Amino acid sequence: MVRRSVIYALCVAAVCLTWCSQSLAQAEARIEVGTSVFCDTQRQVERFVAVFDGDSRAAVDAVNAEENDPTACVFGTVAFIRGPEISTARSRSGAFNIMRVIVVGFLTEAGLRATGPAASFSFEKIDERVA
Repeated sequence: MVRRSVIYALCVAAVCLTWCSQSLAQAEARIEVGTSVFCDTQRQVERFVAVFDGDSRAAVDAVNAEENDPTACVFGTVAFIRGPEISTARSRSGAFNIMRVIVVGFLTEAGLRATGPAASFSFEKIDERVA
């Protein structure tokens, strides 16, 4: 009987530690607001980078046409929580970190509007200048 209660106590402690560490990590997440391209999948962002030649709207249109989905990638101002960088992509325009983001709002004519969290992918240009 003692053994079972010790095992139960250890399990409860493990669950509490896991839950507490996840809550602390979420509390440290910062909401950022930025204007960029946001795509449904990592592959779509990588394709965007491949066809990007300085004209974001043209590259978004090209990816959306290939996907046969007018909203696969969107260009806009959104509120998001930055996730991990998951890959690096290169093109003639430079190198880019591909990252997962959680979109929590978007800019409208009436201002920033909250939305349910939605997983998305975006990129950030890597500054490759030599110091």
